[in-house]
Amino acid sequence: MRAVIAEDSVLLRVGVVKVLELSGFEVAAELGDAEGLLAAVEEHRPELAVVDVRMPPGFTDEGVRAALVIKRQWPRTGVLLLSQYVEERYAAELLAAHTTGIGYLLKQRVADVEEFAESARRVAAGGTALDPQVVSQLLARRHSDPLDRLTPREREVLELMAGGRSNAGIAGELVVSESAVAKHINSILAKLDLPRADTDHRRVLAVLRFLGVA
Repeated sequence: MRAVIAEDSVLLRVGVVKVLELSGFEVAAELGDAEGLLAAVEEHRPELAVVDVRMPPGFTDEGVRAALVIKRQWPRTGVLLLSQYVEERYAAELLAAHTTGIGYLLKQRVADVEEFAESARRVAAGGTALDPQVVSQLLARRHSDPLDRLTPREREVLELMAGGRSNAGIAGELVVSESAVAKHINSILAKLDLPRADTDHRRVLAVLRFLGVA
């Protein structure tokens, strides 16, 4: 079976390649962005595409959007999404549109080589593989406050945003890089299910949600 891998973390990508090769897959391509992923799937028509949810250039939902394109244009290719944490909206969107050849696992599962390999084979064969935490959080948070989805660090970032800090200001306060702050903010906007619209400023909407006025 052929596989392509799209993951911007080189270390994790190397690990996934090794696990798949040991499990009998031929890794036809390994990339770090969604655009390259789509080109590789078109060229190689693999049985499996392992895709990071967030990739360059925006680190938002590039992997999810690429997964939806793959399932629409090359439905025989199974797609196994990897995420640092559970993102219910993306998981629900994929499961609502597709019931075969789809998987959603947390990246920590890659360390369990046998379990990850079995999930990859199942998705490549047209089955499904859902991380237990994905299932439990989809059920538990169906009616919860979206703010409860934020990690402690993301709540710190949102609190500083509410205080009027810029990305540079937040980075200085938390002693992290501005790129790390940008990733946290992208995650916050996604977890709060804020609408994408030219007439709305999502950063302001996030602050209003935090303050309880929206």
